[in-house]
Amino acid sequence: MPRGQAVLDALVELLDLETLETNLFRGVSPPQSPTRVFGGQVAAQALVAAGRTVPDDREVHSLHAYFIRPGDPRVPIVYEAERVRDGRSFTTRRVLAIQHGEAIFSLSASFQLPQEGLEHSTPAPVDVPAPLTLPDLGQRVVEGRGAGWMSQIPRPLDMRFVDDPVWSDQRVSASEEPNRVWMRADGRLPDDRLLHVCLLTYASDLTLLGSVLARHDRPEQPAQMASLDHAMWFHRPFRADEWLLYTTFSPAASGARGLATGRFTTEDGTLIATTVQEGLVRIPR
Repeated sequence: MPRGQAVLDALVELLDLETLETNLFRGVSPPQSPTRVFGGQVAAQALVAAGRTVPDDREVHSLHAYFIRPGDPRVPIVYEAERVRDGRSFTTRRVLAIQHGEAIFSLSASFQLPQEGLEHSTPAPVDVPAPLTLPDLGQRVVEGRGAGWMSQIPRPLDMRFVDDPVWSDQRVSASEEPNRVWMRADGRLPDDRLLHVCLLTYASDLTLLGSVLARHDRPEQPAQMASLDHAMWFHRPFRADEWLLYTTFSPAASGARGLATGRFTTEDGTLIATTVQEGLVRIPR
């Protein structure tokens, strides 16, 4: 499938929403979309809509979102932003994504004026192979290791799996270890801080829920999986076109739902973002 700067530019264009009216925006899905809108896409577009109503000197520090209905990739998505609060240090926005007259997604995001304060972080990951020593998705296919559903769509991100992903034929047994994948935008991005945060939001939904399945032996039939809610906290500035290690792990699953957590760290081990998601995970019987 296509990859590289042209594919990345197409994703950037996808995130450049059309302004319909004050606080009202419209986005579309790529022509190669699956049967429903990818959750990372609608989350990133909703964050773009929120950011378009916020002064440039304030940066996203957190978002909390709910996936309400499956999105239809054949029709545009309307994003309605609500200016909840504009404080001296923090700005709060709510965004509702609408299709066919119904809400499919809701987002709350908080923006902060940069400030100084306490600094600490978790220890850096150890014994992780460098990204360029690992095969990309195309090389995995050539080697017969597969690339799952990602081999069926253009790839704006360069992804290098440290551990065999859950859809790989090489991974059949349960594991108590976290899943790790290096990723970066497959090209160069402009110096737009909001865009880098939105790209990371897009990327965060690609492999997170798979960490739930990784705690169990591979089911005989494919599991039904769908994101239910998603939260992110952005701790430090970063660039989405530089290598970031995404470490994901599922601490719990019950009631046909699984909880997944994730951490993004730079090549020097600096923690830059944390994710948490609960998803629907149904195993056919």
